[in-house]
Amino acid sequence: MLENKVAVVTGGAFGIGRVTAEVLARAGAKVVIGDLLGEKAERVAASIRAEGGEALAVACDLADPDAIEAMFAAAVATYGGVDFLDHNAATTDFMTDLDVLEVDLETWDRVQAVNLKGALLCARAAIPLMIERGGGSIVTISSGSASIGELRRVAYGVSKAGIEQLTRHFANRHGRDGIRSNSVAPGFIATTSALQGIPEPMRRRLADQNPMRRLGTPQDIANVVAFLFSDAAAYINGQVLHVDGGTQIAGVLAGADPPGG
Repeated sequence: MLENKVAVVTGGAFGIGRVTAEVLARAGAKVVIGDLLGEKAERVAASIRAEGGEALAVACDLADPDAIEAMFAAAVATYGGVDFLDHNAATTDFMTDLDVLEVDLETWDRVQAVNLKGALLCARAAIPLMIERGGGSIVTISSGSASIGELRRVAYGVSKAGIEQLTRHFANRHGRDGIRSNSVAPGFIATTSALQGIPEPMRRRLADQNPMRRLGTPQDIANVVAFLFSDAAAYINGQVLHVDGGTQIAGVLAGADPPGG
């Protein structure tokens, strides 16, 4: 489906990013995996290569403009260009990303630098390369947090709302260049990191609150990203797709206090 295309996946060492990189590679894309944890990213790339795919790992701090430029330069040097960008990388800190009165300002700055500024800088690097190729596609990973009023994680929610607005800007400004831009807003996705510290009764409650009576998986998100990169999505531009099993339409807010909070 994506044969001979080149995809840059940020935050590709774990969770949704890792599975997305694997799905894109199986669909025929050459994948560049950028992650702060370069050794972990290399393990993912090696696994893809072992399955017969093509993948390159690049250690990249998404808060560092020079590192981002180097990542895209490596993509061009290795594979000749870039067709797709999946900005999946994100950070937060549940202990310090609190409410408006208590959020740690260093945490605020770091979250905005990685999640939001990182999306801007990746797009600035990718768009000229896509124009050279005659077009391309950008997918940013947002969150249900972008459109609700969480009681905590104010920095994270603001960064994700900003990502959606950036994506609409990309779509409007560069649709004429053949570049489509869309956001995917996951609900609660059962990654290893997301499940850490969440007791089994709460996991069951989260699943029971979902109209589909299950938690989302990284594969659910990765499949949508691959679709948005494909020609089957050729007329989808500037949209936010909520991939959450219907959580938001059911009126279930993810903004409740965490366990013990």
